[in-house]
Amino acid sequence: MQYPEPIAQLIESYMKLPGIGSKTATRLAFYTISMENDDVTNFAKALIAAKRDLHFCSICGNITEEDPCIICKDKSRDQSTILVVEESKDIMSMEKMKEYHGLYHVLHGVLSPIEGTGPEDINIASLLTRLQQHDDVKEVIVATNASSEGEATAMYLSRLIKPAGIKVTRLAHGLSVGADIDYADEMTLFKAVEGRTEI
Repeated sequence: MQYPEPIAQLIESYMKLPGIGSKTATRLAFYTISMENDDVTNFAKALIAAKRDLHFCSICGNITEEDPCIICKDKSRDQSTILVVEESKDIMSMEKMKEYHGLYHVLHGVLSPIEGTGPEDINIASLLTRLQQHDDVKEVIVATNASSEGEATAMYLSRLIKPAGIKVTRLAHGLSVGADIDYADEMTLFKAVEGRTEI
């Protein structure tokens, strides 16, 4: 027996989310149907608003409602340091520890030859342009995840940036190999920033 078309479409929509298989999508679809009308309406409005009102900061690539984002506009932040992360959610993790006061740059991915992701597919060009336009940047901290792709991206960035005389460091102590930044607690991230090493 086939599901009615609206349920089938809802299941298909949920399956487009990362980590959601057909069983979970089916469970979510049926849960959504059982929700109060107001809750479903608010959920739909939140999805539409997030897609419509959020965009990427033209300077750092972070998700924002205003351009430039509040971090890039904040002149009280340390303008000499840029911390490079894979995704916007990593910035939220770093900000929670309240120990890093510099700027950020979001790559929106990492280099991955297996998946066909090259330097032109992630936000590297705007980082290089940023560094050329601002001589006050003295250090770039590469905070990609401790995966083989994250390491390869860090080394690639180091080779591009170091000739300009800018110090390139890598998060170190505290983050185990294979760990994702957004899953690390504040103290682990603090130790990783404190113990960064030059690459």
